[in-house]
Formats: sequence, C-alpha cells, structure tokens
Amino acid sequence: MKYLLLLYAAPDAEPAYGTPEFEAMMGEYMTHSDRMKDVATFIAGEGLQPVETATTLRKRQGKVETMDGPFAETREHLGGFYLIDAPDLDAAMRYAAEIPAARYGSVEIRPVMEY
Repeated sequence: MKYLLLLYAAPDAEPAYGTPEFEAMMGEYMTHSDRMKDVATFIAGEGLQPVETATTLRKRQGKVETMDGPFAETREHLGGFYLIDAPDLDAAMRYAAEIPAARYGSVEIRPVMEY
C-alpha cells in the first residue's frame, strides 16, 4: 500500500541553516531511504520552499480566488513529503519514525487511495 508522509515542523524547531547540526540532520535525510529499504520502498520525496512562498487557491461560484501564504495559521508548517510503498501501516510508521522531522515536529501518515 502507498502512504504519503507529510512532514511538519515549527520553523524555529529544527537546527539553524548552516550549522553543523543542520548539516548532520540533512545527512540523515539523504541516507534515510537507504537505511529503511527493508521496511518500505521509497517512491518520491522532496522538501518544500518556505510557507511564505505558498499561494492558496479556491474556486467559489465559478470564480477563482487566490491569496498569498497558507490558508490556516499554524505553528507547524508543511515542509516536505515522502511517498512510500509499505506492506502495512506498522511498516509505514517505522519508516516515518526515522525521519528527522519526527524529532522536531510531526509526520502525518496518510494512505493513498487506489482507484
């Protein structure tokens, strides 16, 4: 089954860019999929630009409305995602638990619908 793992964290919770701690965290991200290959198959994943670069779009009564930034005010921002193929939710949770974002924020695990 495919799972989308959504990575959330408060901007000030992770190590600061350019510090040795940041570099160590990024190294963990780069090796994560290889370390977890016996748990789940990595399909895709990317980090996202900061929330300030977001545009939210809605269509109401045939009219498109846009606004800068995210729709909801939250302390934690969506910072990236992984798409994996895992045998079950337990395996997806083991995979997610080793993502560095789990230490600084949260990882939302969502099964992907199969049509």
